[in-house]
Amino acid sequence: MNSESCFENIKLAISIVNWRTSELVGDCLISLASEIDKSIHVIVVDNGSGDGSEESIAELIRSRGWGWVTLIPLPENRGFAAGNNAAIRFAKENFRKLDSVMLLNPDTLVLPKAVGTMMEFLKSNPEVGIVGGRSEHLDGTPQDCSFRFYNLISEFCSNFRFARLNKLLDRYMNNGSIPEIPTEVDWVSGAFMLIRKQVLDEIGLMDEAYFLYFEETDFTIRARKRGWQCWHLPEARVVHLVGQSSGVTDKTLRSARRPAYWYESRSRYFLVNHGRLYAIGCDALAVFGSWLFALRCLFARKANPNPPYFLRDLVQFGTFGVLMRTRQPRVIS
Repeated sequence: MNSESCFENIKLAISIVNWRTSELVGDCLISLASEIDKSIHVIVVDNGSGDGSEESIAELIRSRGWGWVTLIPLPENRGFAAGNNAAIRFAKENFRKLDSVMLLNPDTLVLPKAVGTMMEFLKSNPEVGIVGGRSEHLDGTPQDCSFRFYNLISEFCSNFRFARLNKLLDRYMNNGSIPEIPTEVDWVSGAFMLIRKQVLDEIGLMDEAYFLYFEETDFTIRARKRGWQCWHLPEARVVHLVGQSSGVTDKTLRSARRPAYWYESRSRYFLVNHGRLYAIGCDALAVFGSWLFALRCLFARKANPNPPYFLRDLVQFGTFGVLMRTRQPRVIS
């Protein structure tokens, strides 16, 4: 562990949470190396991988002489929020001059000046509490990385998938056009997110009841309620190898069966932030939209691109299921 003197001038902590993706973590750290100065420190949290990742990452840090990286091993995989919280707690306890914390996925490659651009934007805009950069595919094609908050209309339309209706109700849709200039948005992807420390001091850390997904949306809506703005900054860019760390969000392939924790996280987001009736309404409209879309696929004799058992799992693990039973916190090994 680094001595306290090495932490004296740290203003930015970058949190990378690993679960069995040590090679991706290595590539991510290599891409970060040119961005590092005496004010930046990276914290890699190994989320109980149990596959040799901890040892592999530790050896990479040692062999490269990367004093700007600290590795924190956790005994079990408690999820994205808990992993990042471990890094944030370490940063707040050890970095006296800490100004901000960046969440960075292990399946990202940081492009030149991305970190500095984000830091400068946050410094120049005191009303902004959260900033997200532009995520791209390897060929430079932009990815969805800034969003509107989920709502009743978006839940129906995104599952019904009728282009004309979506266009008509575009202002309610979760995904809009990808901004080409700095733009205030509702929330940004947690794969590349910069958070002002004052926000963390005011609203607390991420909700660890989310295992994976929706935790950054929940965090941002909490910050918004306290008056903090969230912005998308396209000048700050990363390559995001989508779905490599979770296996869920690669849109180029039909998904495998979506894990139960996705539905549970989605349900928690609506229940916590909008209440029981709203959450039930969102699920009902999502089910209805998905059912209508399945009928369209059937009549058109086209394959349904939804994950297998989507409707069944939405009912079983979503709001309906949560309200019908008490579920214990899920630990994925």
